Amino acid sequence: MPRTPAPARTPGPAARTPARAARIPALVRTAVAAALLAPLAACSANSGPAAAGDTGTSGKDGADRPVTVTVTPTGRQAGAGKPVEVTATGGRLTSVTVTDAEGRRLTGKVGPDGRTWTSDRKAVPGTAYAVTAATRTEGGTPGTTRASFATAPADKVNKVDWRPGTGTTVGIAQPISLVFDHPVENKAEVERQLKVTTSNGTEGSWGWMRDWSGRDRVDWRPRSYWKPGTEVTLNAALNGTDSGTGGWFVRDYTTTFTIGARQVVEVDLDRHHLTLVRDGRTVRRIPVSGGTPGGDKRSWRGTAVLMAKEGTINMNSETVGLGDAYDKMVDYSMRLTWSGMYAHAAPWNARWFGNANRSSGCIGMSDADAAWFYGQVRPGDPFEITGEDTKGVVAPENGFGEWNLSWTEWQQRSALR
Repeated sequence: MPRTPAPARTPGPAARTPARAARIPALVRTAVAAALLAPLAACSANSGPAAAGDTGTSGKDGADRPVTVTVTPTGRQAGAGKPVEVTATGGRLTSVTVTDAEGRRLTGKVGPDGRTWTSDRKAVPGTAYAVTAATRTEGGTPGTTRASFATAPADKVNKVDWRPGTGTTVGIAQPISLVFDHPVENKAEVERQLKVTTSNGTEGSWGWMRDWSGRDRVDWRPRSYWKPGTEVTLNAALNGTDSGTGGWFVRDYTTTFTIGARQVVEVDLDRHHLTLVRDGRTVRRIPVSGGTPGGDKRSWRGTAVLMAKEGTINMNSETVGLGDAYDKMVDYSMRLTWSGMYAHAAPWNARWFGNANRSSGCIGMSDADAAWFYGQVRPGDPFEITGEDTKGVVAPENGFGEWNLSWTEWQQRSALR
């Protein structure tokens, strides 16, 4: 620091001699030295700006101490499946940014007290994260803390097969259905990550079951048939969720679809015909022949949902436990259950259409009727089947038979009830 030049000495009686200077009290000399050193001490103060009205000091010792930031999880093999937490001690968090190696952000919120930040989503397996926390001390000084951690990779990955597909238009009975590659022990935790939104606030519920394939499955169905024109979106935010012994989910799933016209197929096995009803009006009645009474070749009754239009396929009775009863190519095949019940063309059974049930369990009709009918229906249309002599009611896991449960029974299948 530059010092002001000392004034010139003035000769005369007032001039001090060395002897008189020696008699200046030691206390006075100390005060003068402190005054000269004060500007030097100011130059070493914290260079950050202080808050308005704040001296830049805090605490009993008058020091504006830096903020201590703690990030959880830590390390290079951290456990996944939990939110990222950032905590500030001795100050507040003003913002937190968490990104993975590909620059994707893990969003979150700073708590009301400004001391904690928690991510909205969980840390996912096998991912490296960088954390940047902007802080402000109690005295108002800003700062930045950076940290990083990485999660251990998943030892097993659980994948999902879902219906219906994105961008499709489906019938009024179509459920949302997720089938998992591996067992799901943490059903409630998985169900919490599944969000269904609709354009008209449709009421519905998830229900768990063991799929016909033996795998775990969860379906979402409305309380009653969908309203035509409803737009539906599923967001399955499963990435970073532990399914239990079945492994981790390492991606999210989404699908959007639209509900088509209100079509119901009424199948009367006792009168041997089906009726296509659209928007409450009969479109056409078709003579059919159902499953042969009195044994394993009987048809199912209740509500079955058209699962897929499979066209021309090979049907072999041995695949459904009926020995060598048949092995043939079948046209206009429309699957109704996993156990093998279809509606299809059956010209070999022509003499029984409208007269008797003589099929091996399917609902058969003429080539011409099958061609027309195949062009009218879509996956998700309900087939409401009645008849005296049947195998029983279609089970929820046998295709989309959940419509045969009451609303209360269906709700009880949710893991969150």
